[in-house]
Amino acid sequence: MIFEKILPTERMRENMVNKIVKEFNFVKTEKIGYSVCGRSIDLMSIGNREDSVLWIGAHHGLEWITTLLIFEFFYEMCEKIKFNKNICGIDLKDKFSKRGITAVPCLNPDGVEISLNGFESVPKSKLPIKNISDRFAAQWQSNANGVDLNHNYDAGWEALHKLEEKNNIFSPQHTRYGGNSPESEPETKAVTNLCRKNNFEYALAFHSQGEEIYWDYGDRTPKNSKKFAEIFSIMSGYTISKPEGLAVGGGFKDWFIEEFGKPAFTIEVGCGENPLPIEDFNKIYSRIKNALYFCALV
Repeated sequence: MIFEKILPTERMRENMVNKIVKEFNFVKTEKIGYSVCGRSIDLMSIGNREDSVLWIGAHHGLEWITTLLIFEFFYEMCEKIKFNKNICGIDLKDKFSKRGITAVPCLNPDGVEISLNGFESVPKSKLPIKNISDRFAAQWQSNANGVDLNHNYDAGWEALHKLEEKNNIFSPQHTRYGGNSPESEPETKAVTNLCRKNNFEYALAFHSQGEEIYWDYGDRTPKNSKKFAEIFSIMSGYTISKPEGLAVGGGFKDWFIEEFGKPAFTIEVGCGENPLPIEDFNKIYSRIKNALYFCALV
């Protein structure tokens, strides 16, 4: 494995992208936006962007292991394409002349920096909570504004906001505060703008932890979504689940389904307590690698 022992700090993510672009001339990159603190939100893509699937990692800062997962799989896929390798008899070069993968490995770069390097990685003028101990940094899910990006999408946001208030969540904090309005955050706007400009067939949002798959939201959930989730479940051993309470609404999966009427999934990788240790990466990746190939090729 290439990225199994690399913590995905800002500098290392830049090195990862540069490594992939240098080795594989068919990979396209772009910046889809910038975080609260001005860090770039990078995109990598291969194949046909007119018929592409979208993968997103690290909505939450402490779930940085999902960034490594996307980098590892993307690199492995590119390597197979470069050397004309097949998967289950599928010619990858031919496949990706028709199909594409678009990956945003790290949607919340400020949150990841806080989780890995503490609050010194965020200018004091940006941090919404003053005089907070670095011991709290490892629990940081939100962006630098103290907004939980996966509560900031316009899908059931009002109901979720009321539920947040019932749970005494009224202002910026490390988790579960959905902001003053849907899409209030630059990171959320970056990905919703990306989706509105592209005709993605379906989308995957990787989170940790729990080894679970969430696949439905409301009346616009496509009929084939459950079958996709069942196949992923069989291939990975993950459980098909339904979110409850503060996990319902406001999320990327919910918004994508409601906005486009197309399949979207939340994949909760690994088990344990976030942030999952880097030592778990090998085990997590090996368990779901075949399911990821299925996601890339269907």
